[in-house]
Amino acid sequence: MKTQIKAYIYAISSILLWSTVASAFKISLRYMNFLNLLLYSSLFSSLILFFVVIKRKKYMYIKNMPKKEWKWSIILGFLNPFLYYTVLFKAYSLLPAQEAQSLNYTWPIVLVLLSAPLLKQKVTFKNILSLFIGFLGVIIIATHGKITTLSLSNPFGVILATGSSLIWALFWLYNVKDKRDAEVKLFLNFAIGFLFTLVFTLATSKIYIPKWQGLIGTVYVGAFEMSITFLLWLRALSLSETSAKIGNLVFLSPFISLIFIHFIVGETILPSTVFGLILIIGSIVL
Repeated sequence: MKTQIKAYIYAISSILLWSTVASAFKISLRYMNFLNLLLYSSLFSSLILFFVVIKRKKYMYIKNMPKKEWKWSIILGFLNPFLYYTVLFKAYSLLPAQEAQSLNYTWPIVLVLLSAPLLKQKVTFKNILSLFIGFLGVIIIATHGKITTLSLSNPFGVILATGSSLIWALFWLYNVKDKRDAEVKLFLNFAIGFLFTLVFTLATSKIYIPKWQGLIGTVYVGAFEMSITFLLWLRALSLSETSAKIGNLVFLSPFISLIFIHFIVGETILPSTVFGLILIIGSIVL
């Protein structure tokens, strides 16, 4: 089998799995609060990634890692998974899955905004136009198409879902600057993020064992949102002739996700969600 075909198989597998996680978030939240969902899912993802690091004999790198790189892991682990998923899961607990997922997908737009001050990149007219189109899509989704009234379906949920894109964009920018092995970084991020989540949950909520449906949900989220799917995507990138050949496939994910949300979660997909999402994806492409 040709290498590029293998890259497409890994990429499509990643996209299909990521397309299911919005449904998994929403169903899991029926059986536990957002902090316990993050606590258990980050624990399972850490265990999976620990096994990968051990199997590939990369543990010696962690043992000999200098203090400067530990600081990177603490910062990145705080941003993701702790802060990012705390905000995102809370948004999912307040909003329909179709809204939370679509609003969260604005992170590439936010990335353009942050790239100007952080990476000293010039903002062009095309950037400004794309930002306008993207945020128009956000307003359409958040108001269920009633943009003249600007009456948000759930103001706090909308702020959280859109705000999560800011956290992810920040994480992405700082993660690019961190040149360590990707699998080692991923494991340390989730292990440290789990510790942040544990302390925060003990301080503000309580830890409990959810019903078996919720527990299965946390295993699924830990495996297919936070760990295995990232490894599949990294494999796709390493095999692909260029990242562009598989990168554009990511735009399929939010639309496929709406299908799962409709049939698994049982939500009626609003025309405003589809139209708003088309504007967001269009702005990212632009």
